[in-house]
Amino acid sequence: MPASPLRAVAAGAAIAALAACAPQPPRVAAAVAPIELAEVRHPDGETPDWWFRAGAAAAHANLPQRARAKNVIVFLGDGMSVPTIAAARILDGQRRGASGEENRLAFERFPATAFSRTYETDRQAPDSAGTMTAIMSGMKTRYGVIGVDQRALRGDCASSRGTEAASLLELAAAAGLSTGIVTTARITHATPAATYGHLPERNWEVDSAMPAQALADGCVDFARQLAEFRVGDGITVALGGGRSGFLPETQVDPEYADLRGKRRDGRDLVAEWRARPGAAYAWNAAQLAAVDPARTRRLLGLFEPEHMRYEAERAQDPGGEPSLAEMTAAALRVLERDPDGYFLMVEGGRIDMAHHAGNAYRALGETIEFARAVDVAARMTSADDTLILVTADHSHTLAFVGYPARGNPILGKVRTGNEAAGEYARDATGLPFATLSYANGPGYAGASDSQPEGVKRYPHRPKEFQPATRGRPDLAGVDTAAEDYEQEALVPLPAETHGGEDVAVFARGPGSAAVHGSMEQNALFHVVAQNADAIRRQLCAIGACNADGVPVTRPARERLPGAVPGPR
Repeated sequence: MPASPLRAVAAGAAIAALAACAPQPPRVAAAVAPIELAEVRHPDGETPDWWFRAGAAAAHANLPQRARAKNVIVFLGDGMSVPTIAAARILDGQRRGASGEENRLAFERFPATAFSRTYETDRQAPDSAGTMTAIMSGMKTRYGVIGVDQRALRGDCASSRGTEAASLLELAAAAGLSTGIVTTARITHATPAATYGHLPERNWEVDSAMPAQALADGCVDFARQLAEFRVGDGITVALGGGRSGFLPETQVDPEYADLRGKRRDGRDLVAEWRARPGAAYAWNAAQLAAVDPARTRRLLGLFEPEHMRYEAERAQDPGGEPSLAEMTAAALRVLERDPDGYFLMVEGGRIDMAHHAGNAYRALGETIEFARAVDVAARMTSADDTLILVTADHSHTLAFVGYPARGNPILGKVRTGNEAAGEYARDATGLPFATLSYANGPGYAGASDSQPEGVKRYPHRPKEFQPATRGRPDLAGVDTAAEDYEQEALVPLPAETHGGEDVAVFARGPGSAAVHGSMEQNALFHVVAQNADAIRRQLCAIGACNADGVPVTRPARERLPGAVPGPR
């Protein structure tokens, strides 16, 4: 029997009501035409303009219908290779009493994933300076330079004139958004510096580290660039280490009476920050916890003279040092008060440094804390309006090998499950071996100028090695899960090196659907630029967009309000 008109109308109304109550997908703009890209000869035909357009074309092809993110958070695990993620995941799970393999770090639950190709314009295996510049500017560049394109020559201030690249943080500030930087490294180190700074040498963090010619040519150290940042309303939050670069040589450090500042120009950049209206400053965890977000227009926290302590050592800090997760939460409490939105970059900077030291215990611990910081941000924000990107700048040579049995301690020696009780798997010479090792670095078995032949212990800063005369060390009686154990390294080097393979990308929120496949690292800038409405509009306002409103032309940084022209 056919339904009555009255019943049909009622049913239609009910369906409409249910549809209205159902979760709605994020608003997206209408699809626009593909971006054409000229073929070039690699690498000679690559230019800054080509890199920018190529990145725009790739991000646009991945998501032609752009989303509209209000807030953006970029998490950068420095040196967080895929084996680092896998080993940290297992260690985190094992510390919770599980076998570990089934565990997931917070960002591994994000719905969008990709691989990022990390090579620079002149290197297969890159550094943090060029890679973070690619992520922040949309263009690949040279090894060792920050915030400038590939035309600048490393260490040559004069050559960098006119090569300064507009960063995501600068574009966000120019668009009227609040901005933040959080790191466990010095706030002037390569990764954080690439958000606000422009120099052809990553090591020019403080004026006392710069050659006279660079100063004469007008280049300005990164600490001063941060303090004098004037694009838009300036930097809202900056939290990390590197206090000595902001204090004059005559000033005693507030935490360590035997240390002084490093600035030769006599300026106290901390005092200058504090003199600004609504500014707050903290150098320890208690001061940071006491900050009132409602009364704070801008926040500076410098918690160590140099890099912050490893998470494994943080409790030993005499002044009390905040964790990366705590700094992330503090930054967000200030930034989220801006109704227009914000841009925040958070770096787990010491993952990389522990790898360089050949110490997986600290590298994995830093990765776990980095994941906690991501979890804090995910809980404090909404996927409806906040785009979160998690990635690394480059990889390392950490290897995860040997057929260990399920649940085998990730920092331990290999047991496959086929050995007799209490026994380990053996190499072809009859010696046990660990699951984790490095391809190169200070863990080499030969005698160094500071430690004898055999197992090496952190801290180990060798300048030279002797060839190993007894082969691999016998690890049978060695606690390879100890905090200071240095994993074995095949090739002897004073410091372990970066790797050249792809790194992972994880994303959540508006625009995250653009993160998939194998992506050039500079395309990550364009994922943000095309899907964060305020940043995209700012790029269009300075003439970087095509007729469809997609940023495809390398932006002129000098057109940003407050940008200082010339080498900085």
